[in-house]
Amino acid sequence: MNTPLAERLRPKKLEDYLSQHHLVGENGSLQQALKAGIIPSLILWGPPGIGKTTLATIIAEESKRPFYTLSAINSGVKDIREVIDKAKQSGGLFTQKNPILFIDEIHRFSKSQQDSLLGAVERGWVTLVGATTENPSFEVIPALLSRCQVYILKPFEKKDLILLLNRAIKTDEILKKKNITLSETEALLRLSGGDARKLLNIFELIVTTENDKDVVVTNDMVLSKVQQNIVRYDKTGEQHYDIISAFIKSIRGSDPNAAVYWLARMIEGGEDVKFIARRLIIAAAEDIGNANPTALVIANNCFQAVTTIGYPEARIILSQCVTYLASSPKSNAAYMAIGKAQQLVKQTGDLSVPLPLRNAPTKLMKEIGYGDDYKYSHDYPGNFVQQEFLPKEISGTTLYEPTDNTREKAIRENLKAKWGSKYNY
Repeated sequence: MNTPLAERLRPKKLEDYLSQHHLVGENGSLQQALKAGIIPSLILWGPPGIGKTTLATIIAEESKRPFYTLSAINSGVKDIREVIDKAKQSGGLFTQKNPILFIDEIHRFSKSQQDSLLGAVERGWVTLVGATTENPSFEVIPALLSRCQVYILKPFEKKDLILLLNRAIKTDEILKKKNITLSETEALLRLSGGDARKLLNIFELIVTTENDKDVVVTNDMVLSKVQQNIVRYDKTGEQHYDIISAFIKSIRGSDPNAAVYWLARMIEGGEDVKFIARRLIIAAAEDIGNANPTALVIANNCFQAVTTIGYPEARIILSQCVTYLASSPKSNAAYMAIGKAQQLVKQTGDLSVPLPLRNAPTKLMKEIGYGDDYKYSHDYPGNFVQQEFLPKEISGTTLYEPTDNTREKAIRENLKAKWGSKYNY
């Protein structure tokens, strides 16, 4: 049998579906929708191998709806229109159960391809179910996104993956021919990266290549059998997150040689140029910040340029940006500051805005003190005067703490001169 274990083990019913309890558990939003028989158009967003395609198939099966599927990798507008025409005919005029159109990797559709779906979704000819590994806010056009519910699928927990392995051992007809013992699972779980499909494919490889009927799975055994097979970048997503992690960490670690190497791996693997450029913008703000504010300007310009130019020339622009960011001084002070601020907001709630800082557009507001005692900074020497800008309950809280790079040392000294008596600079 050539069918991979992951496909053989794909659940057919919701009760057999592992994980995503927040969606398909007893009180899950999708479970409730299925019970009510009202399935909205939706986007399933999550990393590879967590059951997006499986969930879409189960939704169609349990709702008793016709099911059509397209892959964004090899489908065009013509294919979309043909499927929509078929769906309209199969739906008929006297049924309330619209056919489901499942589009895998919907983020790979161009704007025109996504536009071609709008009419069918809006008129209810189809119920769209899209699957994506990318943030739909960036990759799905607003008009289509507004017509869909977005459901976030979470990575598998360790207990779910082990349960999946045990289910494979007990139920798969091929694996049942051997006596399999899971002595150690750490290597399996680590290599799979939470991807159930990858986990099962690795598991099948190590078990079926053992000549003995009795198979004891250990960490050393797993590593020895699959280590040589995991170095290739897979643009379909199996090492997508590992490679981008190495890429960003190389930039953060100020190693332009490693950073441009991982960039080359992604380019050769066919990674989306916008995905790479978007991550560079994030890195410029998160890992460089005010240590070199120009980094964010260059990263943003890089995104605009490569989006316009595309491959193959975009590789040159990406290389320039990557080597610049990796070579820049580093600071995560701005990143840490917003994290601290958000945590403080969660702890303290909606504190009142000090009266001097409030806008006073009406006479009543002026009469009750809105805007009173506010000091206009530009009326004072050096365009600065000390006054209270935080709610009194958290007055004096230091959130932004400049690091010791050259630029932020200067920022710290400037802030210390201004706020030394209030903040810890």
